Parts: sequence; structure tokens; C-alpha cells
Amino acid sequence: MMQTRRTFFALATFALLAAPALAQDKSIVVASTTSTQDSGLFGHILPLFKQRTGIDVKVVSQGTGQALDTGRRGDADVVFVHARPQEERFVADGFGVKRNAVMYNDFVLIGPGSDPAGIRGSKDILAALKTIKDKGAVFISRGDKSGTHAAELNLWKLAGIDIAKDKGPWYREIGQGMGAALNTAAASDAYVLADRGTWLSFKNRGDLVIAVEGDNRLFNQYGIILVNPARHAHVKKDLGQAFIDWIISPEGQEAIADYRIGGEQLFFPNATVPGA
Repeated sequence: MMQTRRTFFALATFALLAAPALAQDKSIVVASTTSTQDSGLFGHILPLFKQRTGIDVKVVSQGTGQALDTGRRGDADVVFVHARPQEERFVADGFGVKRNAVMYNDFVLIGPGSDPAGIRGSKDILAALKTIKDKGAVFISRGDKSGTHAAELNLWKLAGIDIAKDKGPWYREIGQGMGAALNTAAASDAYVLADRGTWLSFKNRGDLVIAVEGDNRLFNQYGIILVNPARHAHVKKDLGQAFIDWIISPEGQEAIADYRIGGEQLFFPNATVPGA
């Protein structure tokens, strides 16, 4: 009888000690872009998700290339990024389960108000980049293998410029995130490609303004992927999928659409659009 009672108390004590640990386990790691973090989007939607599910989301804010590498190593449960060819390769290589479209916004070319390249007001991003190169106007590149960096490199290519070969002192790679790139541009009277969400939330603008916007080639799509638990058994499949399911649900999509700065919508949900 005494042994039974001791066993009962031992099990009860273990249950009490284990309960907080189990509660703490109701969390996931999401490797995502600096734009979703720096724009304030996560600060808006994650409390709503936690209120609905009780799941904590810990965000690792990186460039898209780094975020996908984090997923490849199994150091995240979900990746939420914006470079579709890289996302599709991540899934095709077996590191992700399925790519889901989430939302879009656009890139904008930011530059100094003095506009040394004379491109402000243009809607042709390729012509603008050619002019920047021809005039040797300072251009800040993130140079960090992020989605924005990948988009920038693709735009140089579309403009017929081999930036690896044709860059000069005017082209400055900093190997840092979007906020740092904007700060560097502000301090250098330089041009820089930015996602609109981060630009709208950026406080240290100085003399910077939007130089080029509205070109269809500046479209910026975001996708979300569960890291493959077949590759990394510790991936929290059910909790990660719960986050994905919520963010592409009508409730999650509405939360994204509701996020605004100064009355301006930063991201446009399109999870239901075929082929997005």
C-alpha cells in the first residue's frame, strides 16, 4: 500500500514538473525573410495566430537563401520566403513538403531626392538600371542571397547587364538585410531595390524617395513551406502545418490584408489564386 502511494506521488510530481515543459513545447520555428519581420507583419499576425491556437512562433529573420538553408539543416519547422524558383527547388530536392502561395507585394527602386541618375518617375526598371550603370550612380546591393538580392540580380540580367563583370566602384554589396541596405543608401545618396513593405515601415529615410515603381517585373510573391519531417524527424509537423493552414485560411488571409501603415496596405493575400 505504501509502495503504491509512493508510486502515485512520484508520478504526480513528474506530471506537475513535465506540464510546463510540455506547454513550452507548443511552439515552432519559422525561418523567414527580413521583409516579413522588418515590415512589422509578424508583429501583427502572430498574436492573432497564438490567440487562435495557443502556438508560439519563433521567427528567425534572414534573407531567403539563408532561410532555406536553415530549413535544409532542419533548424526550422517552416520556411516563409519570397524567391519562387528557390522555393520550388527546395521542395523538389526533398527538403520541403509542399509550397503554398501566401501573398504578394512589389519591389520599388529607392533613390536620393537629388536623383543623380535622372530616373525618378520612370516605370521602366530595366531602363533605370541601365542608366544607373551608365552614369555610375551609386547602387547598394544587399549581396546576401536573399529574395530581394535574387530579384535584383535577375533584373540586371533582364537589362542585359552582367553585373558580376560590369560592376564598378558605383556598385556596393553590403551582405546585410533590407533595413541595413536602406540605411546605407540613405547615408550614401544611393539607389537600392527594396520590397515595398519594408520601405513603408522604414523610419530613417533621410532624403530617400521612390524613384521607380509600377513595372510588372517588380512583382514580389511570397510562399510558405513545411520542412520535410522525413528529412528531419524532429520537425514539428502538426504544429507547423497548423500555422500554414491558418495563414492560407480566410482568417489568416484577412489578417494579412488588414495590416497597414499610414492607411496603406503592405501585403496582398493570394493563397487561393491558381499558380501564384
